[in-house]
Amino acid sequence: MNPEQPAERPDEPPVPGKPIGRRVLLGTLGLGALGVLTAPTLQRGLEAFLGNAADKDPTGLTGLLPNGGGFRYYSVTSSVPHKSAGDYRLTVGGLVHRPTTYTLADLRRLPQTRLVKDVQCVTGWRVPGTPFEGVRLSDLLDAAGVRAQGRAVRFTCFDGAYTESLTLDQARRADVLVALRMQDKDLGHSHGGPVRLYVAPMYFYKSAKWLSGITVTDEVRPGYWEKRGYDVDAWVGRSNGRDDEPTS
Repeated sequence: MNPEQPAERPDEPPVPGKPIGRRVLLGTLGLGALGVLTAPTLQRGLEAFLGNAADKDPTGLTGLLPNGGGFRYYSVTSSVPHKSAGDYRLTVGGLVHRPTTYTLADLRRLPQTRLVKDVQCVTGWRVPGTPFEGVRLSDLLDAAGVRAQGRAVRFTCFDGAYTESLTLDQARRADVLVALRMQDKDLGHSHGGPVRLYVAPMYFYKSAKWLSGITVTDEVRPGYWEKRGYDVDAWVGRSNGRDDEPTS
């Protein structure tokens, strides 16, 4: 049985046009109002449960569970350490003139950009109209001063395993963020918080979670999934054999 569909009921269907009683009507309206009030709380609880479960599930099977928010939770390690606002650090280094380490407070003080785009996973699911907010990656690169040899950017994560890369031109796009907020709230741990990468026009595996390092390099270095066969250039609808509509 599809878990997102109700079970079949043996009750006889109501007679078309038959009036319902006042008590039934009021009860139905009451249940509807209760659903409206409790749905956000239940949704947040479900997302938190799945996030915690996925954090301890290297198999990825938790990603098969239904989730009304549309997102699926993936981690390539058996567990991921939590970083608080006080102990989080993001380093920017490599082929730059001014290597820099940012705290979460430092990043929050920088100019913020808000984007509302569809999120498209290479496995097929899509979450439309998802707000992300953070610092443009190009701003951090400009602040560090990229050396003439710089051609690409490599990203590392505090899960200790995940990596990603972009060309320098891709990294400088206006729709590539070092994201601090998602869905109009601070990034939670299960969504890659407190800071993640967000590459709006590419499949979501390029948007590395639990971001800890930005390193300018002289060439693109394949990331975690690219070493396992995924495309390095992951434009939605133009890679990995998929024909999804571009994100908007």
